[in-house]
Amino acid sequence: MTTNTDVLQPPKVDAPFATRILTFAASAWLVVATVGQWLFGAYILLFYGKSTLTGDFERWNNVLPHGYIEGDWKGNASVGIHILLAAILVIGGPLQLIPLVRQYWPRFHRWLGRIYVITAIVVSTAGLIMVWTRGGIGDVVQHVSISMQAIYIILFALLAIRYARTRQFAKHRAWALRLFMVVNGVWFFRVELMAWLLINGGPVGFDPNTFTGPFLTAISVFTYAIPLSLIVLEMYLYAQKKQNRTFSLVTSTLILLCTIIMGIGIVGATMGMWLPRL
Repeated sequence: MTTNTDVLQPPKVDAPFATRILTFAASAWLVVATVGQWLFGAYILLFYGKSTLTGDFERWNNVLPHGYIEGDWKGNASVGIHILLAAILVIGGPLQLIPLVRQYWPRFHRWLGRIYVITAIVVSTAGLIMVWTRGGIGDVVQHVSISMQAIYIILFALLAIRYARTRQFAKHRAWALRLFMVVNGVWFFRVELMAWLLINGGPVGFDPNTFTGPFLTAISVFTYAIPLSLIVLEMYLYAQKKQNRTFSLVTSTLILLCTIIMGIGIVGATMGMWLPRL
């Protein structure tokens, strides 16, 4: 199998069975993630767009605690820009990972990449400021964890830019994939939480009123501070490079398991959060 880091890079026809399974698992993950992210992007545009156009800014507080504060036009504008840019990330991100887009529309890929990287840095910086100035639900561990994610985003974005400018495209794509994973930490958190709620039939391991508890502490740490998504990605990249049958099959199984959990969470988030709020 090629050492190219494209998630949807098709294997050769005569590629080993484990390699074909690895590619299938990664492709299935990306398809499910793309559908889920575009559903979330549509929700962002429809929910916040409608409330903005109708002047009903207080609806923001149904989703974001202290999202809208009357009289604080600077803070409210920052939140609004943050939300708009987040929509760009979840809609544009998956497009960057599709080889056909890069192959047939390279100029679009390059410009979208520039917009994506700059947006990621702006959104993460704004989010970091919002966490520590506007407060929010959750405990200190959650706030510290998501702050660490913001640092990852900025660092990975700068590395992706560096390797693109020096035309080291293999390294650029690897860091772009890592950036994609940490940029979507909040989205992963949402779908993982909804999957947990669906599987358990309700909140287990945390208090939904205070939004604190051992489950939320664990999911915050392993989504933001020590991202499992990055660990799985590194396993995938290593499996691509080494082409070890056993490791490739183990990695494929883990990716498929993550895909199933993610799919459950997407269904739960769509039916339980996004559609009802529209």
